[in-house]
Amino acid sequence: MARRVIWFVPGSEAARLVGELPEDLEPLPLASHGAPVVDEGEGSALLLDSCDADRVDAAVLRERDVPVVALVDAATQTTPPSTSCYAYVAKATAPFILAGTLRNACEHARLAREAAEARRQLEELNAIGVRLTAERDADTLLELILTKAREITRSDAGSLYLVEETDTGSRQLRFKLAQNDSVSVPFVEFTLPISEDSVAGYVALSSETVCLDDAYTPPPGAPFRINRDFDERVAYRTKSMLVVAMRTPPGETIGVLQLINCKRDRSRLLAAPATGADILPYPPRFRDLAASLASQAAVALENSRLYQSIRMLFEGFVQASVTAIESRDPATSGHSFRVADLTVALAAAADRADHGPFRDVRFSPDQMREIRYASLLHDFGKVGVREELLVKAKKLRPWQLDLIRLRAEILRRGIELKYARRKLEHALREGREGFAEASAGWDAELEMLTDEIHVLLKTVAAANEPAVIAEDFAPSLRALSARTFVDHLGDSHTLITPDEASILSISRGSLTAEEYREIQSHVMHTFQFLSHIPWTKELRLVPEIARAHHEKLDGSGYPAGRRGEEIPIQGRMMTISDIFDALTAGDRPYKATLPLDRALDILVDERRSGAIDPGLLDLFIDVRPWERRTS
Repeated sequence: MARRVIWFVPGSEAARLVGELPEDLEPLPLASHGAPVVDEGEGSALLLDSCDADRVDAAVLRERDVPVVALVDAATQTTPPSTSCYAYVAKATAPFILAGTLRNACEHARLAREAAEARRQLEELNAIGVRLTAERDADTLLELILTKAREITRSDAGSLYLVEETDTGSRQLRFKLAQNDSVSVPFVEFTLPISEDSVAGYVALSSETVCLDDAYTPPPGAPFRINRDFDERVAYRTKSMLVVAMRTPPGETIGVLQLINCKRDRSRLLAAPATGADILPYPPRFRDLAASLASQAAVALENSRLYQSIRMLFEGFVQASVTAIESRDPATSGHSFRVADLTVALAAAADRADHGPFRDVRFSPDQMREIRYASLLHDFGKVGVREELLVKAKKLRPWQLDLIRLRAEILRRGIELKYARRKLEHALREGREGFAEASAGWDAELEMLTDEIHVLLKTVAAANEPAVIAEDFAPSLRALSARTFVDHLGDSHTLITPDEASILSISRGSLTAEEYREIQSHVMHTFQFLSHIPWTKELRLVPEIARAHHEKLDGSGYPAGRRGEEIPIQGRMMTISDIFDALTAGDRPYKATLPLDRALDILVDERRSGAIDPGLLDLFIDVRPWERRTS
């Protein structure tokens, strides 16, 4: 039976009457401040003499749901007291009528408080459901589930178990989390079988809710037993216990929520002095709340697992995509992964900055993932570029150089035939007379021309290297294309064509202007490909960030020639990482590896020219992310 407390003002007519009340109504005097102390769950009413109405705080009474039963003099009092009253009773009313009125008032108060508490708990349960749905991190979600379950049921302690499959296909429980307001919990993960031996295993097996008023004395016939090792180790007393299954809508149990020691109020329990008065059995409404929360938690946890599975699937897709595109260009293998590591490390450093140009720059976990994905996929558009350009190591393609060598051999043979014909014609026309002298001259001319062709071939081979050439080298190559040799048929030939001379005249690298434009097109291919992926809201900027990795602050970059703040900061970060890795990566067919100091000097030169972000480069050099990259 609920406790019924009747408050009264000492020295009043009410003080005399409460002494005559039945034992089920407990009289308590008001303190000097005139505010009754109301415990949760009890029914309280104030018996007030109408002449003492000004001695209580009406606002406090309304706040604490304490109804007032006012004593009035029916013969002389014509107006009610100023305090809003639950009932008016004449002072001469029979005791049993007064007692009945007071019981009704207490019951009204109790029901009002229960209704308010139920409304508050329902609102809290809805709020918890929203938070559970929004949380994606699995560990944070587990903490939130247990914390909120304890809050809503006023539990001093609790633990959470998850169902998992073993390598053999059987199922077991994993002890994932424990919380306790009264003692420090020496938490260590462990597993236990899903069986009737433990209360958690029993609930996981049967999906039944177990509610124990005293865990040490389970009901007769209960198959489980309570392990007291923890209590004895930390001097704690597990008394009331509520254990519910976390079941998904299809009916699968994926975890068990174990709540311990329902507190009278939300204050902290001390382990040693905890008594029966401190700890209550779990009331039915708490069982319903815990069951509802466990169902919400199961859905949230299942969604979290599904979300993690989707993330892992997408991670696999990204990794496979990067590996596939880099397989077309083995020389740059690992480049995308290294650029991602460098860029993420630089972004993390900017996010940590508490002063300087990046003190207001902050990246959420989703934004960090966005940066990582954009960095990993920034070169995916190379799938739309001819493979021969991706692996082009020299200015001339191998078949073009072979054609020049074949042409040189044909020229050499044609010149040899020309001088051999001269010798034959001289011998037939003039015999031996003057033959030796003329033949020696022709041999000298032949040797000179052959040597010239050999030198020209060496010049072509040197010019074919993708090194930076001198400014006066291009005219000599054009002159080479104009140098003709006459063969035995009298036809004039050049060793290289004007187009080949133009290719060999490339001042930097190995690509012609047209080929370089095709290589540059990989950025737009990347953007178009990534734009077709249905990114979530959190990752929607991946295509835009990836498109910006070749833009320069001074507008000299591509594909759009953006300037300054038009380039997203994530793209500016990737630009630095991309250049750095291109300079320091292992030998590529078209360039040698540069030492670290030289690579940083080139980046500093880029900053000096206004091409890259000076603040980001300073931060890059300061944090040295290349020393911590994982691939």
